[in-house]
Amino acid sequence: MREPELVLDLRADLLEGPVWDAARARLLFVDIMRGHVHEFDPATSRDRILDVGQPVGAVTPTSRGDWVVAAWRGFCRVDPETGRTSVIAEVEADRDDTRMNDGYVDPRGRLWAGTMSVVKAPEQGALYRLDPDGSVRRMLAPVTTSNGIDWSADGRLMYYVDTPTHRVDVFDFDADRGEIRNRRAFVTIPESAGRPDGLVVDAEGGIWLALFRGGAVHRYRPDGSLDLVIRFPVSLTTKPAFGGADLGDLFVTTASSALDASQRAAEPQAGGLFRLRPGVRGRPANLFAG
Repeated sequence: MREPELVLDLRADLLEGPVWDAARARLLFVDIMRGHVHEFDPATSRDRILDVGQPVGAVTPTSRGDWVVAAWRGFCRVDPETGRTSVIAEVEADRDDTRMNDGYVDPRGRLWAGTMSVVKAPEQGALYRLDPDGSVRRMLAPVTTSNGIDWSADGRLMYYVDTPTHRVDVFDFDADRGEIRNRRAFVTIPESAGRPDGLVVDAEGGIWLALFRGGAVHRYRPDGSLDLVIRFPVSLTTKPAFGGADLGDLFVTTASSALDASQRAAEPQAGGLFRLRPGVRGRPANLFAG
C-alpha cells in the first residue's frame, strides 16, 4: 500500500519529529509551537497528548524508558505517565529569538538537535549534541533551519538538512568520538520540488526525505540517485519515520500553519498524520543513553 492513508485528522499547526517507541508500541511526534508531544497507538487509533508547556522540536525515547525532548530553550526529560518535565541542559538560554527544531539520536545514544531563528533570519542557529552525561556541545554553526538528521547503517556517515540550502548534506562520522567532518552535498533539491525537511534512513540504506511545500516524500539510494517519489494530498510534508511491529509502516507528519485560508480549504487533511506501506522496512530507533 504505497498510497498514503490519513490515520489522524488533527489539522494541527506543525507536526514534526515522528519516532517509533518500540517499548511502548507507540509513535511519538510533536506539534512544535503548541508544545504538544503526541503518543499515538496504531492498534487502537488512540492519540494521547502531553503538553510540555513550551515549544518542542523533537522527542525521543530513552534507554531508561522515559522521553527526552528538544524544547524551546534546551533539552528536557519527560515522564511519559505524568507529563512532568525536568531540564537536562539549556541551549542558547541568553537568546529569545531562536528555538530548537528537529533532532535524532546517533548510534551511540547521543541526541543531536539544532536551533533556528523564530523570525526566520538566516544563519542564527546551530547544531548541538547532547551526551548521555547531560553535557552539550555545539557541533556545527552557523545554520539557518536545522532539520532532518540520521546515520547510515554502518554508522560511518551522517546525513543532515539545513533547509534553505536546498540540500541534504553528508558528513563522515566518527561514532566513538561523536565527531563530524568532510561536509559535502549528498543531493540537491530543485526549488520546484519543495524544501528539504525531515529525513530517515531505512534498513537498506535508503534515505527518505520529506519535501515541505512539495507534497511528497522522496527515497534516495545511498549513491544519491532518486529511487521513489510518494505524493501526498497535502503540500506541507515534514518528516517520515518507520514504525509498527515489523517496522514496515512509514508514518509521515504534515503541517497547516504555512497555508493561507484558500490553501487550507483546498487541503482539508493538512496537519494530519499519514501512513503507508512502502515495501521496505525501517530500523529500530536509537535510544538516548543517558
